[in-house]
Amino acid sequence: MLQTLTSRWFDLRNRLLANPGFQRRATAFPLTRPIARRRATALFDLCAGFVYSQVLQACVQLRLFEILRDGARTTDQIAERLSLPPADTSRLLQAATALRLLQHRGPDRFGLGVLGAALVGNPAVTAMIQHHAPLYADLRDPVGLLRRQHLSTELGQLWPYAAGSNPANLPAQDVAAYTTLMAASQPLVAADVLASYRLDRHHCLMDVGGGDGTFLVQAATTAPRLDLMLFDLPAVTEHARTRFTAAGLDSRARIFGGDFRTDPLPQGADIVSLVRVVHDHDDEAAASILSASWNALPQGGTLLLAEPMAGTPAAGGMEAYFLFYLLAMGSGRPRRPDELTSMLHTAGFTRVRLMPSPQPMLVRILAAVK
Repeated sequence: MLQTLTSRWFDLRNRLLANPGFQRRATAFPLTRPIARRRATALFDLCAGFVYSQVLQACVQLRLFEILRDGARTTDQIAERLSLPPADTSRLLQAATALRLLQHRGPDRFGLGVLGAALVGNPAVTAMIQHHAPLYADLRDPVGLLRRQHLSTELGQLWPYAAGSNPANLPAQDVAAYTTLMAASQPLVAADVLASYRLDRHHCLMDVGGGDGTFLVQAATTAPRLDLMLFDLPAVTEHARTRFTAAGLDSRARIFGGDFRTDPLPQGADIVSLVRVVHDHDDEAAASILSASWNALPQGGTLLLAEPMAGTPAAGGMEAYFLFYLLAMGSGRPRRPDELTSMLHTAGFTRVRLMPSPQPMLVRILAAVK
């Protein structure tokens, strides 16, 4: 009964909001005018979002934020650094100012805005922005993408393991691009995971799908006595070997190559981490990964699953972003914590806990015990 009443209320609300006469009255009436304007602005932002992202892309590509890192400059000074005509430089500066990436610092002077300043100190986000060109290309036909009319996508070529039938045989050059991107964006995620879960209670951590070892290197600093294991595609693990050597972790880290969707995982760890792994895979492959993790752990061992999750409060449009990003990639989807919990139970895990996360829109963490 309550659901029926709620549904009827929403239907009535929507009919009112869609009525041109109601829209005019809401805009004119002083009490409803601010709400009407906010919703009109939000709708316009949805329409213009692609332009906003391209302004940001141009700023990053031209290294504008780095140019302004040490202080404000005039349009002519910036134009000279950007190798752009002053008129077009002015157009970019004004657009970036409207988006709070820059701000006016006096007549014809521009400095970093609150969002631009945050990007200067955030190379992980900058790396994500720089790689978005293939995603934009794939999204030029969103309906065709939804209907799976495109057999190949540019983002799918960047992440060749996602839909490949035999990723363990991928050559090094095919995995270099995504390995570099993951290494650049991993520190932010790793910091939140390590702030949420203490690893010093364990003796050995195996990071499955661990890429070049960035997460394990950070984990090693928080738990100095922790032994390390990494499992990923053979072509990827060569990058990890180099990173472990540079970090002085050769004596603590062991590396294993294979396909975690089909190959058994090595044993010996009492905690397994899956950081931004499960949401990259469709349900059958994701279930196989969780089962393989369960088989690799001893009784009482822990699985740490960390990734962006659907249904996250206050995450804004992040869920929409990952839904279409993974569609273009060709595999996976964001899942709700309760759905992941059910999958963990099916795999054999018990005592599944959702851990507090400093930035839940970026990553949420589930800890499960075998």
